Amino acid sequence: MLVTTAALVALAGCQSTPDADESSNRATASLVATKGSKVFGEVTFEQVGDKVQIVANVTRLTPKKRYGFHIHETGDCSSGDGMSAGGHFNPDGKPHGRGPMRHAGDLPNLAADAKGRARLSMFVDLISVTPGPGSVIGRGLIVHAMPDDYKTQPTGNAGARLACGVIKAS
Repeated sequence: MLVTTAALVALAGCQSTPDADESSNRATASLVATKGSKVFGEVTFEQVGDKVQIVANVTRLTPKKRYGFHIHETGDCSSGDGMSAGGHFNPDGKPHGRGPMRHAGDLPNLAADAKGRARLSMFVDLISVTPGPGSVIGRGLIVHAMPDDYKTQPTGNAGARLACGVIKAS
């Protein structure tokens, strides 16, 4: 009996358990339609070195149309119109736009296919899934009604908010 118990304890010590650091390198956001919209989707974030890989799958968009896509300051979608998510995530106080001098939350536009689905896979700098000033954990994620023009300050003239999600560690 003692040998059996010792063997079980030894085997239990060999079991693979998830590394705590692994779970902090990933996050997800479930996009929920705002009032009057039908748009929804799922977005994953994974820390890969000093960049974050973002994979977005969004559905029920108007076919063949482009949509603004941004990380927002607050992980709050309670207002029904997405406005409770606040403005774009901008920890470094940069202007809205493209390139290195942009809001950390400025992302490329989503492009809907002929069936109204958008899939986007990209690597992004200026943000992280790990703790720190660029962390997106607890931030909002918004799909806007119009494409971002990357010029108009501070929003890119992307219009109403069609879907809102909260980025959560996974």
